[in-house]
Amino acid sequence: MDKLQITGGRPLEGEVRISGAKNATLPILAAALLADAPVTIANVPHLQDVTTMIELLGRMGVAVTVDERMQIEVDPTGGIEPFAPYDLVKTMRASILVLGPLLARFGKADVSLPGGCAIGARPVNIHVAGLQAMGADIRIENGYIKARAARLRGARLVLETVTVTGTENLMMAATLADGETVLENAAREPEVVDLANFLIAMGAVIHGAGTDRIVIQGVKSLHGCNYRVLPDRIETGTFLVAGAITAGHVRATHTCPAHLDAVLLKLQAAGATVAQGEDWVEVDMRGRRPVAIDVRTAPYPAFPTDMQAQFAALDCVADGVGTIIETVFENRFMHMLEMRRMGAEIRLEGNTAIIKGVARLTAAPVMATDLRASASLVLAGLVAEGRTEIERIYHIDRGYETIEEKLSQLGAQIRRVPN
Repeated sequence: MDKLQITGGRPLEGEVRISGAKNATLPILAAALLADAPVTIANVPHLQDVTTMIELLGRMGVAVTVDERMQIEVDPTGGIEPFAPYDLVKTMRASILVLGPLLARFGKADVSLPGGCAIGARPVNIHVAGLQAMGADIRIENGYIKARAARLRGARLVLETVTVTGTENLMMAATLADGETVLENAAREPEVVDLANFLIAMGAVIHGAGTDRIVIQGVKSLHGCNYRVLPDRIETGTFLVAGAITAGHVRATHTCPAHLDAVLLKLQAAGATVAQGEDWVEVDMRGRRPVAIDVRTAPYPAFPTDMQAQFAALDCVADGVGTIIETVFENRFMHMLEMRRMGAEIRLEGNTAIIKGVARLTAAPVMATDLRASASLVLAGLVAEGRTEIERIYHIDRGYETIEEKLSQLGAQIRRVPN
């Protein structure tokens, strides 16, 4: 198993090209199950989670072809076995996204209850309740969700809490349902909008994506299409924080600044100069120490939980005291304990972290506990004195495409080595 070695102390400088969004790619790959002809998906990031989803589709009998540019053709027209086994689903929670498409198109789905990052319960009860309201017969037996429906029926679904995967699963299922489905309290994330646009490209009738009320008119079938995945806003934000934490100057290209309003406001509050164009955004913190900021996570368009750990790292070396309040997932502060090993002054009180910035962090061996936590440890390593070693980096490979190569291009001293 590999680890990352980082020698800190270098300001980052330069441009970085942003990859396609993991959190848009995974539901779009699942949605390809709904088509009655092949679909082609471009701007797909080369990530472990994407590989897992491709393997899951292949296990079901879907023909998947990947070219050297990570453009993927998905052909779901063969004999499909609507079964998602535990050995794959346990490694990635997003596997639950095949439930809605399988049930809507094939009338049955046996999907293992999911695993994934250890950042909280993230129950699937909203997915199940929504499908039951659309006429599905669902039992949970031996760790599997077993769903059956001759044809789903449109329904008005009021989601108990804002859930991205719940919104996506039910929206996909509704595209082939009989009649109109209304999702109230729907998630508004750009990745939900991207999925809706993909479904529309296949012939779905969807209105309101990007608002908290999505209306879907069911159709008889969906056809093939060509589609390009939107840029990854979390990767963009992570590299911008890397520029700010190292007192550097970083421009992210091939991205969408409009999806980062809450993140860019916090970077400006921390003292960075932010500039942006239609498909680029840059942060300039040259010659300055960040100012401590307060962060409270909430569903989009508020501050994203997936950027919480990165800003915690920024606060660790900032001037002053900042608080991080995590409202979306419980158990998402494990990275704080690792950063303490590097000299960070952090006090935890329930879902709140109070961070007093220190002049410098010092290198230490640390261990990644989840995807975004691993990103925060990389950021801390970039500013720590000495050589930091990060273990269990398979977490980071789930969500960041060649992060060490991209950081090296910006001047970081970072390398991947065998453990």
